[in-house]
Amino acid sequence: MTYALTQQHPSKRAFITGAASGLGKAFCIELAQDGWTLGIADMNIDQLNIAAKEFESLGAKTICFHLDVSNREQYQKVAVDFLEKVGGIDLLFNNAGVGDGGMFEEYSLDNWEWMTRVNQFSVIYGCHFFIPTFKKQKSGHILNTASLAAISCAPTMGAYNVTKAAVVAISETLYCELMDHNVKVSCLQPAYFKTNIAQGGRGGEIVKKTTQFFIDHSRLEAKEVAQEILHRAGKGELYIILPKAAEKQWKMKRLAPTWYRKMVKVKFLEAARRAFR
Repeated sequence: MTYALTQQHPSKRAFITGAASGLGKAFCIELAQDGWTLGIADMNIDQLNIAAKEFESLGAKTICFHLDVSNREQYQKVAVDFLEKVGGIDLLFNNAGVGDGGMFEEYSLDNWEWMTRVNQFSVIYGCHFFIPTFKKQKSGHILNTASLAAISCAPTMGAYNVTKAAVVAISETLYCELMDHNVKVSCLQPAYFKTNIAQGGRGGEIVKKTTQFFIDHSRLEAKEVAQEILHRAGKGELYIILPKAAEKQWKMKRLAPTWYRKMVKVKFLEAARRAFR
């Protein structure tokens, strides 16, 4: 499959965080088949190097970066290095993130700060370091990975909900600021899909098991999520919410917000009960 994004950006230079697994890896696999040059970044350098070989076997050129996206100085050095090596950037995937949660008053402030640095400031850093190049080129596309959690705001997921809602706000702001520079912005808000995000949390057993329950019962695979996102990003969509049921949730929240909040609580508590059976 040749994506519209590939036709729109013939230089085919992409930078992807969280590229060693999950959705980030799925993005790379799709772009590799279109012959992109991929700057791939992850904390797990061993897993990243293995993934790089897979991407190259599919047709990509890869440059690996060991990156803690919450480290501002490290991120800046990596961004400069990538731009020097490839001469510019066409797609930026601010994708790295962690999933975690707990009751609001029980979730430690240290964990709040950790979650904010990884999920929110990593997006701020990526945009801050690459936007000057996008503007200079007068072309490019930023894809920020948020979550349906930014809409649903389920109980016990406060820190995650807040950081993902921030990603939506960042994306909306940049969409307006960059439109006159021919730089597009898409905010990715998928529902639960098959991924290992529940494994990296610091929260309690209830949150981990409930999150894993939603993941295990999802029909979505990372591959089809990546394909749908790349297809819709090629159309220039700002809000990429999926699947269709998630889009319906977004509409229900806007039309009947109080009812929606009650429904979210009921659904979450039911999932928690089933997760511990």
